Amino acid sequence: MKKFISFKESIEILENAFCEEVEEEQLFLNESLGRVLAKDIVAKGNSPAFETSGMDGYAIKFEDQEMDKIKIIDKLPAGTANTIEVTNGTCIKTFTGSLMSKGADTLIPIENVEVDGDCIIVKEKVSKGFSVRPVGENYKDGEILIKKGSKISFGEIGVMAGLNMVKVPVKRKPIVSVLATGSEILELGEKQTNISQIRSTNHYTIEAIIKNTGADVHNMGVVGDNLADIKDAILNALEFSDIVVTTGGVSVGDYDFVKEAIKSMDVEMLIGGVVIKPGMHIKIVKVGKKYIFALPGFPYSSAVTAFLYVVPLIKRMLGVDDKYDIVWAKMKEDYKKRSKKSEFTAVNLTYTKEGYFVDLKGKKSGTSAILTNILHNPALLWIEVDEGGLKKGDLARIIRLV
Repeated sequence: MKKFISFKESIEILENAFCEEVEEEQLFLNESLGRVLAKDIVAKGNSPAFETSGMDGYAIKFEDQEMDKIKIIDKLPAGTANTIEVTNGTCIKTFTGSLMSKGADTLIPIENVEVDGDCIIVKEKVSKGFSVRPVGENYKDGEILIKKGSKISFGEIGVMAGLNMVKVPVKRKPIVSVLATGSEILELGEKQTNISQIRSTNHYTIEAIIKNTGADVHNMGVVGDNLADIKDAILNALEFSDIVVTTGGVSVGDYDFVKEAIKSMDVEMLIGGVVIKPGMHIKIVKVGKKYIFALPGFPYSSAVTAFLYVVPLIKRMLGVDDKYDIVWAKMKEDYKKRSKKSEFTAVNLTYTKEGYFVDLKGKKSGTSAILTNILHNPALLWIEVDEGGLKKGDLARIIRLV
């Protein structure tokens, strides 16, 4: 295997190495919010099953609106069964959600009539079938209402409640362990003892990205630059995780021990480096049906490579098809390509009535350590190896991150 491969090759390798989706589990409906459906939700019956009233009014025969008066013969609240038939010259007072009475084909609103004793007088006519909900207006028997792989939100909850689904089939959340490496890294709250030490960010950023994708995260904190400790931490994480993500220790320095720890393990090397900016030294290996993602140590690099590689795999495990949320946006300024690699640059994405627009206002130019570049509605400008820079007004491929 070549040490450095193209971004396209790396994605194809990871897709071809994919094993299988995680298993499903059953949750009570009110516990399923935010989870991913494991099966299509199919309608078993029509909704409504019978013609019903869409508002308060009187169930009539359409042609009776030409009559001077129409006699009220009954009252039908919602949830009440009625066997009385509407015949010419008669009507039944009907309320929102009530079944339409046999013989009636139109619902005339209360505000369109005047009540005179036990009769109504039509003041303003309506069209035939007005405010009558037809059979299957909401959905029809056999219709796929929610597709497998959908994230359950309030709409899905409501529809499934209407289907009397007490329990919902969802995908088990993949378990992802995250650990940062580096003796210079301080955990939150840990006291700094020399000026070369820096505060931990990577494993918290990656944890947030992964949780937002729908997985459970075990944050293993920081492991110092010690080969044995790093290897032990990875092996321990593999015992209970579907995916292990490390940050740092993958480049060519004397203290980059993550790559050495992986080499010493019984793994299948999938990706040993990619021609991308940032993150070219990324390593991805497979251990049985599990995966190790060794991401770069620079905060921006680790965040971007997590979006490019870890997030798509989690989605595949959950049965979600779309790897990236891509839109095409118009450049509000020129962009000069900086390398002969596939570039992923932080940009500002905005939407107006004219469409999507991107600019780099406030984005700092420098190393891949600038994590603040992914603040404020972040997105990535994706320019491939064989593509050049962009001019103001050009359309650009953008990966939305939120």
